[in-house]
Amino acid sequence: MSVQDLGDKVILTHPDDKSSTATILKYGATVFSWKLNGTEQLWLSDAAKLDGSRPVRGGIPLVFPVFGKNTTDEHLSKLPQHGLARNSTWEFLGQTKSDPPTVQFALSPDNANKELTKLWPFDFVLLLTVQLGRDYLKTDIEVQNPSTTREFKFNWLFHTYLKIEDIEGTLVSNLVGVKLYDQLLKQSYIDKHPVITISDETDCIYQNVDENRLIQVVDRGQPVHTVKRHNLPDTVVWNPWTEKAGGMADFEPKDGFLQMVCIEPGHVHDLITLAPGQSWSAYQLLYKEQLKYQAI
Repeated sequence: MSVQDLGDKVILTHPDDKSSTATILKYGATVFSWKLNGTEQLWLSDAAKLDGSRPVRGGIPLVFPVFGKNTTDEHLSKLPQHGLARNSTWEFLGQTKSDPPTVQFALSPDNANKELTKLWPFDFVLLLTVQLGRDYLKTDIEVQNPSTTREFKFNWLFHTYLKIEDIEGTLVSNLVGVKLYDQLLKQSYIDKHPVITISDETDCIYQNVDENRLIQVVDRGQPVHTVKRHNLPDTVVWNPWTEKAGGMADFEPKDGFLQMVCIEPGHVHDLITLAPGQSWSAYQLLYKEQLKYQAI
């Protein structure tokens, strides 16, 4: 079977390559494992909670309707960091295609975390589609506003944890010339570095990145991950490094930051306004690609 529903999680297996799989936890609709030829592509903390007691540390957590902690919006400011999608158990709608294996999950106020929907009292529907190709993983999101009277504002982000061999030899490419907001320095500037190297805590929001740019994670000259985005103008590059990783109870091993980097496509530099009856959609595509250097 290419799709197995195991109660708390769903496993996709590619029919032409049984060693290519994806596993999605219904809590948060979080893809927490993606294997290509038997090799894990996503980083998952050894202490990640997969029992629905808290959001998953690793994989691809879903961030909605707020990125980080909002301090200005009347309703979003009441929500915890990164909102309610990763704190709710999604409904598994089933398989929509067998080759490549494709499944859908849904979240609305009917099945979302009730404590959080009290704080953000809007009518919404989220549809997540996960497709496992032989050599790629695609996650599509559709946000719907079924209300006939009220608009709502939101952020969306795929908080993707990519597994790497060693951060010391890893580069992130194709973001040169892009304006970023450094969340540690609280400053905006143009990144003029040909590539991004990570040797300390990193938390930068690259804004309005042309979607034709393929963001690549490169290990010692070899591209190990390529991230393609549609309708997701921003990309967060994040690594907690020593101190922050040490302060997170669910981050294990404590030096696990050496084997991961978060490349997070989203729309977070401002809020999307969704009018009554309207919908918004976007996707993230993870795959392998030859080295492509794209400058401004």
